[in-house]
Amino acid sequence: MGTSRRRSKRALLGAHMSIAGGLDKALSRARDVGCTAVQIFLRPNLNWRARPLTDDAARAFAAARKTTGIRAVVAHGCYLVNPASTDRTTRARSLKTLTDELCRAERLRLPSLIIHPGAHLGAGERAGLRRIARGIDRALRDSGTREVRLLLETTAGAGTVLGHRFEQLAEIIALSAFPERLAVCYDTCHAFAAGYDLRTRKAYRETMRTFDRVVGLDRLQCFHLNDAKRELGSRRDRHAHIGCGEIGEAGFGFIMKDRRFARVPKIIETPKTACGQRPWDEINLETLRRLADDAEIA
Repeated sequence: MGTSRRRSKRALLGAHMSIAGGLDKALSRARDVGCTAVQIFLRPNLNWRARPLTDDAARAFAAARKTTGIRAVVAHGCYLVNPASTDRTTRARSLKTLTDELCRAERLRLPSLIIHPGAHLGAGERAGLRRIARGIDRALRDSGTREVRLLLETTAGAGTVLGHRFEQLAEIIALSAFPERLAVCYDTCHAFAAGYDLRTRKAYRETMRTFDRVVGLDRLQCFHLNDAKRELGSRRDRHAHIGCGEIGEAGFGFIMKDRRFARVPKIIETPKTACGQRPWDEINLETLRRLADDAEIA
């Protein structure tokens, strides 16, 4: 078996999966489409209310990790959470929810929880970044957790959303009292929409050099691999299937072949509709494995 083929076999590659019916069911769904990694929500993603995580659910999840062979599990935070919110009620709910999710992640022995940094809602970038850092710090303290890292997801930057520039992510980390607990999830669609190109070898190298200089490649702890329906710098978050959008196959091939990211989980969040009799997740994962082994992508 050649080096490139071994690379695709070792890759921590997966998809976001539904937790309908129980957290453990997400791992079974991931296994069925060929994942070696998976991303899940830990509670409803569009509701402030959530049932407690029971002992039975935690045990079933632990058992599923063993039986399915899924090697990496990452959690994604509730979409409603906005640590930068200027509304007291929304901010209080956001921090309570984030605290709860940190506790759930640590109880399930997950290494990381991905969150959207937040939107300043007119308060301004500097004020928003400070509020995000303070909110994260409060949630980390209140949760009493020690192991789970919070991954700030790169954003497209629509409206007042923060996190679309590497400098903003670096500042949140620098402002936090817990910088060692913070890292980044690099969403290819979001970063492309924010103006960071991946389409050529030169563009890919420049983007990664910039990330390393501003944030540090050691803090890149997860990829969301999504193609983009809209053009470079559009500031629009519109996911497309791998190779079917504006980024194109080559950009994903560069990531899949980059040895620096060999142990970094790579998660697709592409549309779930079926393609004939086959799940699109299965097709997109096969495309990424092919790109990891493609000798033409140097």
